Amino acid sequence: MKSETDRPDGVSRPDGVYRDAWGIPHLRARGARDLARLQGLVTARDRAWQLEVERHRARGTSASFLGPEALPWDRFARRARLDDTARRCFATLEERDPETADWVRSYVDGVNEGLAVTADGLDDRPRGTGGRTGEAVDDRPHGTDGRTGEAPDGGPAPEFLRVGLAPGRWDPWTPLAVWLSTHILFAGFPAKLWREEAVRHLGVEAVGLFATDGPGTSGSNGWLVGGERTGTGQALIAGDPHRFIEDPGVYQQIRLACEEFDVVGLAVPGIPGIAHFGHTGTVAWAITNAMADYQDLYRERLRRTGAGVEALGPDGTWRRVARHTELVRVAGEETVEVEVLETERGPVIAGGPEGLDDGTPLALALRYPPRVTGDLGFSALLPLLRARRVADVDRAFDVWAEPVNVVQAADTEGGLLHRVAGRVPVRAEANRTRLVPAWEPGHEWTGWHETPRAGLDDGIAVMANQRGPAAPLGVEFAPPHRADRIRELLRERREWSADAMPAIHTDTYLASAAPLLDHLAALDDLTGPAADVRDRLLRWDRHMDAGSQDAALFAALRSALVRRLAAQPAFAALTTPPAYPEVLLPWLALVPRIGFALEHLLRADDLYGIDRRALVREAVDEVAGQPAARWGDTHRLAPWRALPDPAQEAPALSGDHDCVLCTSAVPGWTDLAARGPAARYVWDLADRGNSRWVVPYGASGHPGSPHHHDQLPLWLTGELAPVVTDWEHLEKESDV
Repeated sequence: MKSETDRPDGVSRPDGVYRDAWGIPHLRARGARDLARLQGLVTARDRAWQLEVERHRARGTSASFLGPEALPWDRFARRARLDDTARRCFATLEERDPETADWVRSYVDGVNEGLAVTADGLDDRPRGTGGRTGEAVDDRPHGTDGRTGEAPDGGPAPEFLRVGLAPGRWDPWTPLAVWLSTHILFAGFPAKLWREEAVRHLGVEAVGLFATDGPGTSGSNGWLVGGERTGTGQALIAGDPHRFIEDPGVYQQIRLACEEFDVVGLAVPGIPGIAHFGHTGTVAWAITNAMADYQDLYRERLRRTGAGVEALGPDGTWRRVARHTELVRVAGEETVEVEVLETERGPVIAGGPEGLDDGTPLALALRYPPRVTGDLGFSALLPLLRARRVADVDRAFDVWAEPVNVVQAADTEGGLLHRVAGRVPVRAEANRTRLVPAWEPGHEWTGWHETPRAGLDDGIAVMANQRGPAAPLGVEFAPPHRADRIRELLRERREWSADAMPAIHTDTYLASAAPLLDHLAALDDLTGPAADVRDRLLRWDRHMDAGSQDAALFAALRSALVRRLAAQPAFAALTTPPAYPEVLLPWLALVPRIGFALEHLLRADDLYGIDRRALVREAVDEVAGQPAARWGDTHRLAPWRALPDPAQEAPALSGDHDCVLCTSAVPGWTDLAARGPAARYVWDLADRGNSRWVVPYGASGHPGSPHHHDQLPLWLTGELAPVVTDWEHLEKESDV
């Protein structure tokens, strides 16, 4: 029996799952709750392994099947109380916004239905086949993909068999826990540990000297071009969120349609709706990380008593600390006991009454907004799907919580939006930069900042994690190079189209090369091969193209210099940080810190007496004797996989950290790029069907699917796949 839904265009079409040529799911249902359930079901069918990994990471149970390498994260997740915070936030959602809570429950119901099929497949129980696209959603067997009724990729993902894992059951708050787990480190609170160490050993000037967005750096780009700068008279929004590249990918291309709305966008697997990047037909939106500072680290004074653990508060009294222990199972090793402590400031994520593991007398409590408010901002998700105009998007983001983002939006009536969204606490300036003592008054949160807004400049607005509208809310931002380059490219022509945007996505000009090249130019007494290196790099066009030998030579010189700087006695005390939890150590690694702050270090009036000219000369001598190579020989994609696969292809990449094509290597450490564009998109407000998108791998997380890695060639070359909006075309595709 078919379920027919009347569409706004007057055409009745059957509900179900349709897939375009790239295997991207286009979902149709009668109402928002049915659609949420269908989204959950399809996501579980396409991304079962990914969903289970994320559920376990959010709960701090991933070491139970991934082994000891996952233990540091599990410890952190338990001590930071991620799952418990998600429970609290869902309880708040049920109380304040029962419609959204029910909608999230429907999504979870769909996920559980889809995972049940995977579990059955692991048990080798036969499954029936069933209907085609167009049959009622509720009448089709679990796990159908809208064509054959069979699991679309021919059975459970093989990763489940490799680790002996069967999918578990999602709770109503699991999507909130996955969201929190995914974004808890986005604000970079561990950078405060680095600043503490840098100031202690180098002085307060080190904060500015090393100011950069750090080894876990963001690189997202986004730009809005108003209708006066396009051939259609309607706005364009384009960009590329840069995260750790994961396989399966962190974004899911999807279309969600029901009687109320019809939205295409990039969803986060495990989260209902479309939060970050969406196009409803009449309004579109996109985000980048605002680089705001909204998490604090408090140094706590703790003591054990006969009744438990106490913490010294700012009023001079000792107060009981919430305490319990949890057991973390570790595949192949003994179960580990974790003590979970929480003061009035927040969960203790490092140290305890006895200090750190190396005896350093330190305990650190993390204070973050969802733990304080019990609100993760999920009440924005349904209003975003229902948005028709910029004003609707604006109101939806008024209740956004975490992470704090810069939002751009445009609608077909000429409305434009450029604002910050999210919660940033009002507190002392010291809280924003370093660790603060919990036992001293003056470090409390006293309210929430207003979120800034900005306009367009000559018909364009650019966001690239730089010091822009979010400047009052942050401490360290990305260098301005990407934002400046995007503006420069956009101003090269007065009229833009969707077709022209990939040239901006893939631009490889490296403005941050200038300081090192300036030092190189000053070495006017070089001879022989060293002089050849100097002359060649001074003629270089500064583009980090994969096939460029000059780019490879520059990268080799840069890394050689970074290693020499890191070996200087002035920095010796920073080579061995205190015994913080392993999850936090990347922010304290000296070589990446020097690599990402290199242009500041080279331009400083004095660098602790270090002879930079001599170090540059030594670095030139080192690379002068190396054989010629291309940048893509060493600059290759190194994605994160829960189960590493050495046999997987590691393709060559163009770009670099400060290029618009931000494929981040770590100078002095590795040329491999673990970060890059997790998606690319162009939203066309004149015609949604003229929009484009791509992800690094594909729509499916199943290695047996033809859509597992079919978008990788497009992603590598900068091409974009079309956003399909024609239902008749989709019906024909799905009937194949």
